[in-house]
Amino acid sequence: MRIPMRVDYGVRALVDLAMHPGEGPIQTSEIAARQSIPEPYLEQLLPTLSKFGFIRSRRGPRGGHELAREPADIIIDAVYQTLEGTSPMLDCLEHPEGCSLHTVCGQRRMWGFVEEAIRGVLGETTLADLANEQRKLIVL
Repeated sequence: MRIPMRVDYGVRALVDLAMHPGEGPIQTSEIAARQSIPEPYLEQLLPTLSKFGFIRSRRGPRGGHELAREPADIIIDAVYQTLEGTSPMLDCLEHPEGCSLHTVCGQRRMWGFVEEAIRGVLGETTLADLANEQRKLIVL
């Protein structure tokens, strides 16, 4: 299973902002450099995070981005769903009748459990959790 690049970069950008509280707006170029995210890609991603209320963005020479909410109030599942949508891992999990094997498929239930477990972890993890974990890993 792969995490979409859009989600990976979006979460990394949010963690970066969470790691710099009270520093005022942070420029896209700074986030991109620290997180190894291509700046043009990040420039396309940040407006979505702003539109859905995760960050505040300001243009101009003193512009940049900052979190719009406390890191503890940002649930990673909400970020995932904002950036990637809510589609199930397999179409048959949402619409089993669309599959000719749905009445005899031994896999569907297992994939449902996998998706439920992933959503559970994402739903219990906050941006504060990830920022705290990253702080532990930074070597000064």
